[in-house]
Amino acid sequence: MNDEKKLLRNIRGWTLFYILSLVFWGVTAFPLQWEMDMLCKVLSISPDVSPGAYTGFKYWIATVAHGLTETNASYPFLAYGTDWLAFSHLIIATAFIGVYTKPVRNSWVVSWAMIACIGIIPLALICGPVREIPFYWQMIDCSFSVLGIIPLIILRRYIKKLESLGRKYR
Repeated sequence: MNDEKKLLRNIRGWTLFYILSLVFWGVTAFPLQWEMDMLCKVLSISPDVSPGAYTGFKYWIATVAHGLTETNASYPFLAYGTDWLAFSHLIIATAFIGVYTKPVRNSWVVSWAMIACIGIIPLALICGPVREIPFYWQMIDCSFSVLGIIPLIILRRYIKKLESLGRKYR
């Protein structure tokens, strides 16, 4: 297999991985109430017990579950915000179709996504305290920056190598 075909196969593989990851994380933003209910069952957190009865991580999860339940019962329209969050992940995933088909021409999408990943860190560290999010949870959010940018760095390197080989995929 020549270098160009191997690079293109690697680019398409990493791009497909990134698309599927974005779709997965997007789709999981729709059923938040159900997901929290399942997490509470796994952690043996009862919806009938006040979050104050728990400590540490269980306290935080119980608090989030309680808040989500109360909000959805009284103000279900607020969940529309997370529906838009989910939708945005799906739309961002579609931008990578261009990278899949014409990686050199659409390498800007990878650069743009890297900037978005870097932007997660100040968002989490500024908005987290304002929204009273525990620091450890802010660090979990920041980890999406690191986990998201690693495949993008690999993808960008492959695209640069492909670009140096010729003009076929521009």
